[in-house]
Amino acid sequence: MVKQERAARTRRSLILAAAEVFAEEGFVSASLTAISRRAGVSNGALHFHFDSKSALAGGVEEEAARRMRRFTVVAGADGPAALQLLVDSTHALMCGLDDDVVVRAGFELSGDISRVAGVDLRREWRSWIETVLQRAAAQGALADGVSLDDAVNAILAATVGFQVLGSRDDKDWISRRTLTGFWELMLPRLAARDALDTVVTCGSRCVVGAPGMPVEEPV
Repeated sequence: MVKQERAARTRRSLILAAAEVFAEEGFVSASLTAISRRAGVSNGALHFHFDSKSALAGGVEEEAARRMRRFTVVAGADGPAALQLLVDSTHALMCGLDDDVVVRAGFELSGDISRVAGVDLRREWRSWIETVLQRAAAQGALADGVSLDDAVNAILAATVGFQVLGSRDDKDWISRRTLTGFWELMLPRLAARDALDTVVTCGSRCVVGAPGMPVEEPV
């Protein structure tokens, strides 16, 4: 049991260290030596858990996906309306990209053309947006004539674009102000009039750590 706990701690340390190095240097430039040094473990310990840099990147992506799924769960009938859930979760994602290096590194790895992604977070994010917009359509919350595919693509392009621009040390792109401005522009075209009046564009849960918002925790 003690050995298992030690191994689990080492694996968590390696994933966190790898996320930090990948976020700072990119996948190609990152070295396993730098990652093991930052994690405070030997190269041998690293290779015990991950047999290659690609495998370690896959571990980061899997952990990033797990964290992202915490705030992209489609709520039940007693949860928020679909459009509000969509707005809240985009804000949660931007908070995660700002505050959580594992989520940030996972998204950056998914967009790195130098490797084949293990868990494609962008594809998973698109699928979730589509699911929520389908629910919004079923609730009668979308404006007449809105193309579901066009709406999904626009929201995906905007949020991933903010993530890419925000990764270049300009955090204003992933700020609440920027995303709120996007929704204020987008929602009048997307939402039916009755639904539009009920959506809080800055997010209905404005405190990080509230239900549905990302919380920093050990890997």
